[in-house]
Amino acid sequence: MNRTYCVYNQTRECFLSLNVKAADTIFSRLRGLIGRLKLRPDEGLWVVPSRGVHTFGLLFPLDLIYLDEHHRVIHLVESFPSFRIGPLKTHAESVLELPTHTIYSTDTQSGDQLVICVAEEMEQRLKASEAVHSNGQLD
Repeated sequence: MNRTYCVYNQTRECFLSLNVKAADTIFSRLRGLIGRLKLRPDEGLWVVPSRGVHTFGLLFPLDLIYLDEHHRVIHLVESFPSFRIGPLKTHAESVLELPTHTIYSTDTQSGDQLVICVAEEMEQRLKASEAVHSNGQLD
């Protein structure tokens, strides 16, 4: 879990988080957020691959965002409590675990398109997007 990702809601044009760690190995998926006392407002965990998660051993609730293989939102769960098994979604390829109120504060909805990438790639994407908006085309 050493790579840090940014999560941007392209549909709503807002960031969900700038500090998401990937749980992309068997060990990191098993460990998840266990042992943490809380998540800071801009932290999160991207469980990949995953069709569902649990919160056994967690001391705090989470917002859950289920994504398909293209990072499109297919299911949302706000303030999912501790010591529960989350819903299994057969079409999910990954699940974002974020601090509570992230879904509400970003107005994230099913069908939204998310961009998940490292900070350097996000910076390049935003500059390209800015160039399109200011010039009407790419330079």
